[in-house]
Order: sequence, then structure tokens, then C-alpha cells
Amino acid sequence: MTGTEQSGASLSRGGSAPGDVGSEPVFDAPWEARAFALAVELNARGVFSWSEWAQGLAREIDTPDEAGEPRPYYVCWLSALEGMATGKGITTRDRLEEREVAWLRAAEMTPHGSPVPPPDEV
Repeated sequence: MTGTEQSGASLSRGGSAPGDVGSEPVFDAPWEARAFALAVELNARGVFSWSEWAQGLAREIDTPDEAGEPRPYYVCWLSALEGMATGKGITTRDRLEEREVAWLRAAEMTPHGSPVPPPDEV
């Protein structure tokens, strides 16, 4: 079992998330935690192995932004999830773009300080 697979196995048995430092937040924003949880769940459902995930994430981390700078870690994580989802036929790039536009519109229509409702409810 690889280190990445061991981490995933530890999580599935209730182990700590990588970077868990007790009372310190592990994620900077809720979307990061959701992206992390989604990757763990997709692995648990057999959509991809941890070695596939590690390779996809490594590719994204090695891909700089338009200015040639490293991208934030969870931006890479999300890009890897999108790549896995499209590569495995779970969704398409067009569908991902449609949902992104729908969420942006929903956010624009939501009063400042209010939670953004799912786009289908706007």
C-alpha cells in the first residue's frame, strides 16, 4: 500500500485529515473541506484509486498559473477532481462550466452576507 493509500485508509477508519493540528483549522475555506471530502468519498466508492488520485493531483500541482506561478493547493485539488470526474465519464467539461456559471449567477443575485442558495433554487 502506498503512502497515499495508507492516508486514505486511515481516513476511512476515522483517522485525522492530513495537516490536522488539533485546534488549528485544517482548511482555509469550507469549499476546501468539501473538495477534500468529495475526493475521499469518490475513492471509497471505487471511482479512482489513491495512486490514480496522487498522479492526477501531482500533475495539477506541477501546472503553474498563467503567470507561471504555483497555484494554491486546493485550487490544484479541485482541478484534479474535475479532471478525474471528466476522465471517468462522471460529467463533462461543458456541464462543469454550466454549473460554474449557474453558481456565479446565484451568488450575484444573493444579498451580501446571505448564504448563496443552490442555483436551481434561484
